[in-house]
Amino acid sequence: MIAKSLLFTAAAIGLAVPAHAHNQWLLPSTTVLSDTQQSVTVDAGASTAPFEPDHNAMNVDGVKVWAPDGSMGAVENAARSKYRSTFDVKIDKPGTWRIGMENAGISGSFKVDGEPWMVGRRRGPPPGAPAAGGAPAPAAAVSAAAPAGPEGAAPGGRPRIDPSHIVASVDDIPANATDLDLTETMGRNEFFVSAGEPSETLFKPTGKGLEFVPVTMPTDLVSNEPGQFRFLVDGQPAAGLEVEVIPGGRRYRESDGTQKLMTDDRGILTVQWPMAGMYWLNASVTDAKPSHPKASKRRMSYTATLEVLAP
Repeated sequence: MIAKSLLFTAAAIGLAVPAHAHNQWLLPSTTVLSDTQQSVTVDAGASTAPFEPDHNAMNVDGVKVWAPDGSMGAVENAARSKYRSTFDVKIDKPGTWRIGMENAGISGSFKVDGEPWMVGRRRGPPPGAPAAGGAPAPAAAVSAAAPAGPEGAAPGGRPRIDPSHIVASVDDIPANATDLDLTETMGRNEFFVSAGEPSETLFKPTGKGLEFVPVTMPTDLVSNEPGQFRFLVDGQPAAGLEVEVIPGGRRYRESDGTQKLMTDDRGILTVQWPMAGMYWLNASVTDAKPSHPKASKRRMSYTATLEVLAP
């Protein structure tokens, strides 16, 4: 279920973070269709409150579409404005579709000859390699692009890394690197659309990472009935996992309506829906079981947009 090419490649899109930060969200126009002659229009953005486009548009290049039979659908009519992106998905097969993004990658810091380096989005020359024009790669670890804090620290106390000291892949880390502090990240951000009768073909767990397995089908949610979802980590029940559930439309309420819930010993989360509408669900967990030998930690996240209908 956690595939490297899906939602976002970790470096390209990033993970969802706690609700006080700018969270990424996907907002479909609907999740329940009566037939296969329709399309769904999706807004995509990042903001403090889910589904309120007031911060940044999301890069939707990594969005994937899984049809109920396991074949791949397509994103159509993608466009980007200042605060949100939009795209369409043609729903032309019966059953439940899965639409969203995945990431899998490794990020973090290390040192070469005492100088700080990091694995991140921008690629500099490998340590010790010549830069453009044949000159040696810059040795300075503190960027001159912005004022530094005490001892070259960026705001918040983190070291400011020169862009030439950023490599794109863990494979670019040299053998003489020291002080490795690397985290493997795995995440998914998605929603579901059912045309006609829902289907369960896309919900088979893989046994890898943090996975979401519905007990209640995610396109069968109604406000007068609880919804239940099972969370697994490496195929085992994710007991005691904290999950945030936030309804949309915060600007029209005195409270944001956030529920912080916990899975039971079987990894099952039970959610009571206070009203009909769109909900943003997010869970994350960190452990010390990365699959890559150079990483010391693993951070997993899961985000879903769920539509709850009136009874």
